[in-house]
Amino acid sequence: MSGALSKLEGKLEALETRSLDIEQTVAQGDRGRGAPEMSVGREIAESDELKAWVKGGLSGNLILKPSAAITSATGSAGGLIWPTEDRTPTNMPRQRLPIRALLFQATTDSDVVKFARQTLRTNAAAPVAEGAAAPESSYGWTQAETNVRKIAHVTHISDEALEDAGQLQAAIDGEMRYGLDLEEENQILSGDGTGQNLSGLITEATAFAAAAGLPNATRIDRLRLGLLQLALANYAATGITLNPIDWAAIELLKDTQGRYVFGDPNTLKTPMLWGADVVPTLSHSAGEWMAGNFSMAATLYDRKAAEVLISSEHGDNFVEGMKTMKASKRLAMATKRPAALVTGDFIFV
Repeated sequence: MSGALSKLEGKLEALETRSLDIEQTVAQGDRGRGAPEMSVGREIAESDELKAWVKGGLSGNLILKPSAAITSATGSAGGLIWPTEDRTPTNMPRQRLPIRALLFQATTDSDVVKFARQTLRTNAAAPVAEGAAAPESSYGWTQAETNVRKIAHVTHISDEALEDAGQLQAAIDGEMRYGLDLEEENQILSGDGTGQNLSGLITEATAFAAAAGLPNATRIDRLRLGLLQLALANYAATGITLNPIDWAAIELLKDTQGRYVFGDPNTLKTPMLWGADVVPTLSHSAGEWMAGNFSMAATLYDRKAAEVLISSEHGDNFVEGMKTMKASKRLAMATKRPAALVTGDFIFV
């Protein structure tokens, strides 16, 4: 039964191929106007080898080598080739945003955060004879406060674009959230404290002052002196932030024999210097650096997480068939220990 079925399938395929060629010839109007173009299917259907094989009972194997090749041209296999459509958009690159993770993070339910900062410590502790009065020490704290600030932006999209591009709303949502986070990082690091700006870490940090009599000729020297300044202020540094260009310059330093000072380039290492984590970020300007105990130095207070809303209630949106997407977040930052941060540059006089 299997053999008989194979024979019948072979005959059917040959007949279908022959029928298709005849239909194509009639459709092209080639009847009575010379020999039509020889297709692969027609060449096989009309071959003497196939006819003899069918007449012989379809026994054994049949190998046919048509001279009409199947190509991607129209009229051959071209009509069956469809382009691949990748609907995932190729977006622009996004900057790594590591500064927030360095800080101690908390939340607030108000628009103002108040905290107490110690401003006085006079330690008079001393050995005291029996019956003698103990010396008096003095301590003082000053109240400080920081205001919650809002970071926001909007964009406008037509109703048709939202309706026709299924991924558009989600893509814009992601872009707008990234925009908020990017500006947040810039504010945390270098906000100048004026207007609605945060007072950033660099603005609040202690300026670098090199200890006298120590080497200060390379980037590595300067960062070590910055860590020393922190140690003299009774803070142990946990991190160093700088521009990727300056970090590359440090990694490329070589000794007199051409060997890399920082280590073997073939060895994967966590960026560190003098026991402190190194955090390269484009939020720093080239030539600018900061070192410190970030989690002790500042606290970031989240008032409202990033929120993206869409509405037609803006200007002439309803009449013009437009939608407005608005992204916003609210936060405050308190730099409680400015002396726990040191900032400077790599300008060598």
